[in-house]
Amino acid sequence: MSTEASLKAFNEAQNLIPGGVNSPVRAFKSVGGVPIFITEGKGAYLKDVDGNEYVDYVQSWGPLLFGHRDETIENAVIDAVKHGLSFGAPTLAETELAKLVTEFFSSIDKVRFVSSGTEAVMSAIRLARGFTGRDDIVKFTGCYHGHSDALLVEAGSGAATFGNPSSPGVPADFTKHTLLAEYNNIESVKKCFEDSNDIACVIIEPIAGNMGLVPADKEFLHELREICDANDTLLIFDEVMSGFRASINGAESITGVTPDLVTLGKVIGGGMPVGAFGGRREIMEQLSPEGPVYQAGTLSGNPVAMAAGYAALTKLKQNARVMDVLNKRAQRVVEGMQEAAKEQGIVMQIDTRGSMFGFFFNENPVKNFSDAAKSDAQLFARFHAGMLEEGYYFACSLYETGFISTAITDEMIEATIKASAKVLKAIKNG
Repeated sequence: MSTEASLKAFNEAQNLIPGGVNSPVRAFKSVGGVPIFITEGKGAYLKDVDGNEYVDYVQSWGPLLFGHRDETIENAVIDAVKHGLSFGAPTLAETELAKLVTEFFSSIDKVRFVSSGTEAVMSAIRLARGFTGRDDIVKFTGCYHGHSDALLVEAGSGAATFGNPSSPGVPADFTKHTLLAEYNNIESVKKCFEDSNDIACVIIEPIAGNMGLVPADKEFLHELREICDANDTLLIFDEVMSGFRASINGAESITGVTPDLVTLGKVIGGGMPVGAFGGRREIMEQLSPEGPVYQAGTLSGNPVAMAAGYAALTKLKQNARVMDVLNKRAQRVVEGMQEAAKEQGIVMQIDTRGSMFGFFFNENPVKNFSDAAKSDAQLFARFHAGMLEEGYYFACSLYETGFISTAITDEMIEATIKASAKVLKAIKNG
């Protein structure tokens, strides 16, 4: 497989764009090799500048539930574009998409659309602080909620729960109100509440997708809900990645735990840049212009993005049973790869939620980021490179999640498993 054109494109991009990419993971640094420059996506496939084709298990990191260039979504976008790209004024499309979102999520009475998941989370936290009149927040190590300053944190020294900046350019004063807990460890959450009586909200990915796929235990989430209730603290579910992927009715329908606020993105844009946050009426009514908590955006509720999202969610509503099919395919692909790994004496941990799947080359089950970090990164990099060579595009980091689209057939799944067996055998044989 030749990647000469991608290499040339990458070299040119590095002269003009920091690192040659506009989002860091795309640079392939954690897996090595040359990042693939894409020219086209169609159905289950990607095509690169060298003319290579790949079955795509990334699906734009989640949004493309129906694959690339789904005809229904594509037509909705084309029709919207013919009426104008942006107005900076209200449109009926915003209300129609809002109706759909509130129909799917019982926890959401009102919703505000923004342009990205980062913006949705940042705004939801501000709203939580404004509603409670408190400053501190709790997040979990390994959960990624976008790149806003208060969320770019790492653990403090010793037993400290208050976070330190994890990136240059973030003042310590911006993270001193962020407390860190360990995912699936309720005692670490209790410690945060012992350290602060000023906690506005706890934010969590109920189905973590940014340390690999690591779902939160139901018991843990129920205890988390109880702690928040006991302390008059809001619970925020970050479902930017898992929303409409793990379940069409959100993680609340899987776990039985109802959040106060939910952040969304990915699928609700159908491939266009969209984020959203919503929740209980009395909380959302604190948002400007109805209330005092300010949030705004020129391109929020962009008509083209709203059209794509409405088409995607409407199609999902009309084909709700497809989630069962996608889950079975997700289960099949990871179970098949796990069996192929076992034949080579390689231990692989696997999990699925809806159309999301994850795997770790790890001797033990993964329950949090510390567990995930013990995975064999070198083996993953070799596996990734081998699968790419075979024509299968997986997430270029062991800390990311895979996605199944309706365009990925059972035959493609079986071919993927066969390819994985070939790659793993080659790795084992050196």
